[in-house]
Amino acid sequence: MELLERLKWRYAAKAMSGEKVPQEKIDNILEAARLAATSSGLQPFEIYVVTNQEVKEKIRPVAWNQSTVTDCSHLLVFAAWDTYTADRINYMFDLTNTIRGFKNEGWENYRQQLLSTYPQQDAEVNFNHAAKQSYIAFSHALIAAAFEEVDATPMEGFDADAVDEILGLRAKGLRSTVLLPIGYRKPSEDWLVNLEKVRKSTEDMVTIID
Repeated sequence: MELLERLKWRYAAKAMSGEKVPQEKIDNILEAARLAATSSGLQPFEIYVVTNQEVKEKIRPVAWNQSTVTDCSHLLVFAAWDTYTADRINYMFDLTNTIRGFKNEGWENYRQQLLSTYPQQDAEVNFNHAAKQSYIAFSHALIAAAFEEVDATPMEGFDADAVDEILGLRAKGLRSTVLLPIGYRKPSEDWLVNLEKVRKSTEDMVTIID
């Protein structure tokens, strides 16, 4: 119930105070994102943690001039692989074998299945698939922030190409998918802070099939 109460507490803060979030809380949020489930366990994304104020100032104009970009403590940028390659797939399968200390025939057959499929697909198809995986991790970070009683504002309103250029993502085979400013709300400047959370009822959202 504690988690649910904190999810009821959270909202997309529209103004942040600039107060720094303790590193331990940031680490917990990032760890939650790292532990997220992803298709085939490939984790086809990276997370950039921006604390440099000059970089935040560059991003703000290409993010609809939203103040949370510059007034947050940490700006998380989720960046998905631009495509799936044999090297990227093999890296994760090899990492699994190394950590587990053995090879499994079924697992190796699955590796070959992915190698014969993903790298041959259109890069945009692959990016869209990887972007969906980044959103799974993003949701984990959002929930973890609420658990840590830290505000986090989901943000799709930005020029992804411009953010990619600012952070040099394309050269690394990455494309930005979503931003997550993390910090503490500033109630005096936030029109949303005292408004009641509105969500569909469980009956409207959930269908039970017995």
